[in-house]
Amino acid sequence: MASQFFGLNIAYTGLLASNAALNTTSNNIANVQTEGYSRQQVQQQAASALQMFQRYGCAGAGVETLAIERVRDDFYDTKYWNNNAKVGEYSMKQYYMEQVETYFHDDGKNAGFKTIFDQFSIKGIQELMKAPSDDAAKTQFVGFAGSLTEFFNGLAGNMEVLQKDVNQEIKVKVDQINSLASEIANLNKQINTIELTGVKANELRDRRTLMLDELSEIVDIQTIETPIYDTNNPERETGGNRFMVKIAGGQLLVDTNEAKGLECVARKSYEKVNQSDIDGLYDVYWKDGTKFNLYNASMGGDLRGLVEMRDGNNGENFVGSITEVGTTTDPATGRELDTVTVRADRSYLQDLNKCSLSDHGGIINLGNQEFYYDSWTYNYDETTNTYSYTFTISGSGEEGDKNKTHVTNDRAGKMATIGTSVRYQGVPYYMSQMNEWIRTISQKANDIFTSGYTSDNIHGIKMFTGDHASDEDQFDFPDGTRYDKGGSVSVGVNDDSYYRLTAKNFAVLDALDKKPSLIATKSNAGDGVEQGDLLKSLETMLNTKENTSFRGSSPSEFLQTVLSDVALNASRANIFKESFSEISYTIDNQRNSISGVDEDEEAINLVKYQNGYNLASKMIQTLTEIYDRLILQTGV
Repeated sequence: MASQFFGLNIAYTGLLASNAALNTTSNNIANVQTEGYSRQQVQQQAASALQMFQRYGCAGAGVETLAIERVRDDFYDTKYWNNNAKVGEYSMKQYYMEQVETYFHDDGKNAGFKTIFDQFSIKGIQELMKAPSDDAAKTQFVGFAGSLTEFFNGLAGNMEVLQKDVNQEIKVKVDQINSLASEIANLNKQINTIELTGVKANELRDRRTLMLDELSEIVDIQTIETPIYDTNNPERETGGNRFMVKIAGGQLLVDTNEAKGLECVARKSYEKVNQSDIDGLYDVYWKDGTKFNLYNASMGGDLRGLVEMRDGNNGENFVGSITEVGTTTDPATGRELDTVTVRADRSYLQDLNKCSLSDHGGIINLGNQEFYYDSWTYNYDETTNTYSYTFTISGSGEEGDKNKTHVTNDRAGKMATIGTSVRYQGVPYYMSQMNEWIRTISQKANDIFTSGYTSDNIHGIKMFTGDHASDEDQFDFPDGTRYDKGGSVSVGVNDDSYYRLTAKNFAVLDALDKKPSLIATKSNAGDGVEQGDLLKSLETMLNTKENTSFRGSSPSEFLQTVLSDVALNASRANIFKESFSEISYTIDNQRNSISGVDEDEEAINLVKYQNGYNLASKMIQTLTEIYDRLILQTGV
């Protein structure tokens, strides 16, 4: 039989439950503007009934307050994080593509490519054709040519600055990842410390979710939370949880209390991937020395957008099949070095004008084994119509050597790669486009000028060349290094081939700059001084695609072809950034409709729980009067 005071205890449990609900409502209202705060609610259930051994069976024992838990739907969190990674990726692309658009933009008011190229290819040539022997007209023409080279020098400089900025921002993002990972690990420890006592650490969980929101914009994330069981009793949950955070396609960043740190390591000069890359581009490693996969196809967030802007090569990295492993003697040291010959079957590797391999050595992957190489040569065999590259591998076996082992013969038949295929048009892509155009035009223009004579019947000289980076000399570009002359030609990185010509070192030949009268204007030495047929050939070459084409267009349409790439990428970045931002806003509203604090709803709850509290108090008051009559007035 239940105690005569059983009803008082039941009312008391109701009073406690209503009081807990009121306090929780008060806390919700106080945090209505707190970022990341999740609405909390009291979890309660009917207390276990007491068996009375009477006809009516069991008697209710009141209410039990189980816990105060936050209202959260993990499904919407996961959706938000996945979408947030896309927002971060396209935000970075939008920001930097706007800068690239500015560099290539030419509206006729600023001295952009079209303005400068028209001065050289139309105005300059036409004025010189009017008076081919006039030194003033020649000086003006050489000045227009100089303006063209300076335009590309400046454009290349701007692109280098852009790549440097992106590279530095990658380091900033890696530092942010480390900071957030450390905070999440600390929160995991605090959450487990509290929840092992049986209490939910709601506020700490909110703070952790807020950290994950921030992390998801930097890099894609995946979270896994599993309960920790008692080792002595495998069926008992301890209350603690193992919480893991994986990033960049499943690479473990946080495992409960432990955060794996990342660090940026600058590439050395002999580790460059692309010829026009700036020095010191960062590779990312885990603190234990393991390489972090920056090029994971599943990676998202700011980091993906930055990596694609910095390293995007439109999928045109070096790929080929190893045909031969041999040796060569280093003329400087007399050492025997390994060589590897790689057949190039892809069209963009068969045209040296499109080549972007580093001229300072680099790292080549031979059948999934990496080796350093010092130099390479380009080979074309007219008999077999095959194109190949022969790499001289850096030394191995001695102290200070870059490679630990020699290249073995079993590498033959396997694939060789340099760099990674990044299917986005980033800085390396635009640099290679400029280099290809410059090399093509320079070769054709120099061929025209060297085939004719000046008005003084002096054999013509080249107009365009490249400046040495280490001294004040210029490249010579002899015919012996021309890969397009047919036959078996070998072009090395140490030769004065047109491969050495880039947008950064593009220049007018010093001799021509100092003495413009050396410009060849006629095809035959016997023609009169006012003959300008050579200039007509140059004008045709520059403004039509009969003899020279760039991506199927005339050289004068270079801006339209490249600017179309820039405009398309910028437009896509704008559209996708706006689209994913709107989706993110929608998802955030959806999860806020569940976990956010609504003032009207809390006002209704306040009245509801106040009534519950008042009723429980009224019940206690009523029972007090009953007990007063029973104990003090019945004389029992």
